[in-house]
Amino acid sequence: MIFATANQPALRLLPTAPTACKLFVTGSTVGPLVDAIHNQCLLEYDVLPVAAGPFLHTSLLIPPLLGLAYVVLGGILPGIAARILELSSGGGTEGSGDGGRRPADAAMAPPRTSLFRAASAVVSTAAIIKLSEVLQTGPADAPTALLVMATAALLQWAVLDGTAASLAAAVATAVGGPLSELPFVASGCWHYVDSAADYFPLASIGEMIGDGGLGAIALSSITGPCYFAVTMDAIALRRYFDDN
Repeated sequence: MIFATANQPALRLLPTAPTACKLFVTGSTVGPLVDAIHNQCLLEYDVLPVAAGPFLHTSLLIPPLLGLAYVVLGGILPGIAARILELSSGGGTEGSGDGGRRPADAAMAPPRTSLFRAASAVVSTAAIIKLSEVLQTGPADAPTALLVMATAALLQWAVLDGTAASLAAAVATAVGGPLSELPFVASGCWHYVDSAADYFPLASIGEMIGDGGLGAIALSSITGPCYFAVTMDAIALRRYFDDN
């Protein structure tokens, strides 16, 4: 379902300074709490690990990284995606009667974000990440788990956003997000447990060359839809901060 309407403004290419600061603070505080829902069954932290009770296991590296991630995923990437989509669809031109700018359509114009919508994005992201834990620790095989997770993530987008720009940004993050962890995994900041290290083709490379080298670099495929959901979360928060 598309919530946006044609008379709503497109996302700014870059967030305002207050919005960027709010995204960083939210990402560095709420982000680790949400991330901790599933990370115990996926990975172990090797640098600056922190444990607070049986449920919160993280690293001191994570708050600033997630703060920066929220700024990029919510504040920068969707604006770039919107501009690319506008250009690729033949945006407004001089002499077209629109002052050189095509009116933003439902594919790229964001819905106004209420506190309820922003909170729903955070809660639904936490639910999707919890789902990843249930699937990872349950009997479902990796392809089935990935299909269920992808369906849940797309449902989140359809209900809470519905714009093409957000979908493009979230899909790009679902692919690139896990890969962005490679430098941290390679440098020993954290590592994925064997049962979760199934990201193709890295799992196959590890099997071929054994321990050490690239074989020590492993990711989890189930994190892709989680990155998708976190992107939707960050975008909803950015719009709320922009509107309020």
